[in-house]
Amino acid sequence: MLRSNVMNTLRANSLKKSLLLLVSFGIFSTNCFADRIKDFADIAGQRSNQLVGYGLVVGLDGTGDQTTQTPFTLQSVLQMIGVLGVTIPQGGGQTQLRNTAAVMVTAEFPALARPGQQIDITVSSLGNATSLKGGTLVMTPLKAADGQVYAQGQGNIVIGGSRAATGGAATSVNHLNAGRIPSGGLIERAVPSLLADEFIQLDLHRADFSLMQRTAETIGKRFGLGTALPVDARTLNVRVPVEPLRRTAFMAALQDLEVPMVSGPARVILNSRTGSVVMNQAVQLSPSAVAHGNLTVKIQQTPTISQPLPFSRGQTAVATQDTATLSDSGKENSLISVPSGASLDQVVKALNMMGATPQDLISILQSLKSAGALRAELEVI
Repeated sequence: MLRSNVMNTLRANSLKKSLLLLVSFGIFSTNCFADRIKDFADIAGQRSNQLVGYGLVVGLDGTGDQTTQTPFTLQSVLQMIGVLGVTIPQGGGQTQLRNTAAVMVTAEFPALARPGQQIDITVSSLGNATSLKGGTLVMTPLKAADGQVYAQGQGNIVIGGSRAATGGAATSVNHLNAGRIPSGGLIERAVPSLLADEFIQLDLHRADFSLMQRTAETIGKRFGLGTALPVDARTLNVRVPVEPLRRTAFMAALQDLEVPMVSGPARVILNSRTGSVVMNQAVQLSPSAVAHGNLTVKIQQTPTISQPLPFSRGQTAVATQDTATLSDSGKENSLISVPSGASLDQVVKALNMMGATPQDLISILQSLKSAGALRAELEVI
């Protein structure tokens, strides 16, 4: 019995030492409510950019553009083959193309991308092609907002769908006028990097002075005072080492720093199209009373058939009988009192007990905001 107690004590001490080692090396964090800097802040100048281009897809099985209705497709084809040394005789404007389609090519230029790297591109039909399945995108320059070419796109389009038609019947699975080309974009130009300066700029995803203060304090505790210089509620300048090797290690450690979470402003999101109501934990209500009644209008049309008498020359007539019903689905004691500081989820539960639908909740919350009882920002999307 004594030996068993001694063994349990040794195991407990060993477990405590292991936990202390994990905490000291940062493997097990004692702060469960913290975010890494890389999760809520971006480095200025290191962001993705959008690319767009106009091109042609060839090799379609008779599902391309009808050039009589999309003359720009034929014009693009004539210009392309003209560059390749093919001359079209006079009257070439009557050429009918069934295996070619004009498309728009879009891509996302990743941050710090270098020439020679490959990216995925999306190809979307621009004309009246019925399907891009089996087509090949011809070399297409992809430009950014400054008008410069940063990548070239080319390759076979991958579309996860199919279409079958016979006679006057047709059926299709998924969308056939847009697809992707994995690694179909080849980067030709790099975007200048801003990491060569003495300071780098961190931009928070949302402007918050409390979060900015905690971020600056966390960086100062880890790398020393004066390393982080807040500019405003969103921008933070950080002093980085000059040597490239030290700079890389510094950036890796900086982005992995954990900052205690800061509760955001009270906000309620209402989706008027789907009836969704989303709120955060900071939402509260002032003392108020809520009552809501529902009126239901029901209109029916019942067809009635009038038969003529036997051996008469009358004809069967079909008429409709219209009825309209107005009902009130409101319940007794529908006026509820909301105490001060009550959370919004308690109010929503009470309204659900009254039989309020999501659309009713949207109307009630908007009325509470207008009355000044809802202490939160109301956003309708």
